Amino acid sequence: MFFRACFLLSATLLISTSISAQHFALSRLFYPNATLRADYMPEANMGNNQRYGLSRTSFNGIIPLRSEVDVSFSLRKKFDLRARHFLMLANVSQLKPTQNGIITPDNGYKTASVGVLMLQASLRDRLWIYGGGLGVTESNETFFTPQPFFWGGAARMRILGIHTQIAYGTAVIYNQKFRLIPVFGLNKRLGKQWRVSALLPFRLDVNRRFNEWFNIDMIGAFDGYSGGFQQVMNAEKMFRRSNYQHVKLSVAANAHLFTVFNVSLEAGLGTFRQLRTFNSAHENLITQKPNIAPFIGASVRYITSKSKMSNQFTKKLGLGGDSGINW
Repeated sequence: MFFRACFLLSATLLISTSISAQHFALSRLFYPNATLRADYMPEANMGNNQRYGLSRTSFNGIIPLRSEVDVSFSLRKKFDLRARHFLMLANVSQLKPTQNGIITPDNGYKTASVGVLMLQASLRDRLWIYGGGLGVTESNETFFTPQPFFWGGAARMRILGIHTQIAYGTAVIYNQKFRLIPVFGLNKRLGKQWRVSALLPFRLDVNRRFNEWFNIDMIGAFDGYSGGFQQVMNAEKMFRRSNYQHVKLSVAANAHLFTVFNVSLEAGLGTFRQLRTFNSAHENLITQKPNIAPFIGASVRYITSKSKMSNQFTKKLGLGGDSGINW
């Protein structure tokens, strides 16, 4: 039961690495799965007779690499049961910011990133999660002279009961400059139908489960991008970087179809929006604040149930049913 609670909270931490709004389930940690998603936010006024909008399409994948459970004895003859799970996260996205109806920069930005997480639980050391990743978000003009971003971090878990777990740790992020961010995670079950999951300051999710195939998420999340582009002035090309961020408040309806598919429709508002432009010396040239705007999103996730290794591992830890799938 200890390991089941540990990996339940691990699922909460994985929320921050995925832009999908679908309710997170344990099976997605242990089975290869992929998500296709599209988001659209119409243009809204941001002053100086300018309007700003954003659309995004993305592919996200979770690929289990290795799972193991072992028993060890120390020199003091202390018994320890340890479980480790390694998985890879991959993302490819196309972002199309628009200003006054024109995609800016031309053809938008492309994002590619990859990361690795290790979940480690033991009777003596409890649960830790370690992770790191590397990626790049650039326009076509700067994609071969990029300024990459990377992230890393670690978190410690505390099990307060079968239905309540918390996490605390630190994330290190580099995107133009280093940022050290304290994180706090929470996974709390409220009765049979409700669950609260959070990884602050990035995301808060309240889930209402109606039956085996349908549930609803109420979401608050911090989102955005930072990408490089070129600006042409007086026949001179200058490197620029655009940083956009907003707070997203939304509701998502999730349906589980044909065992292996999860379809999600999401709608909400983007608020506390900010668009900043930097030069090559990372000096802020201009800050703009687009008005609140609605947005819609849709995603389809495919999760396979044909991994023998993952199926055996989830059965040992009591994470799934006969098939190992736990939506």
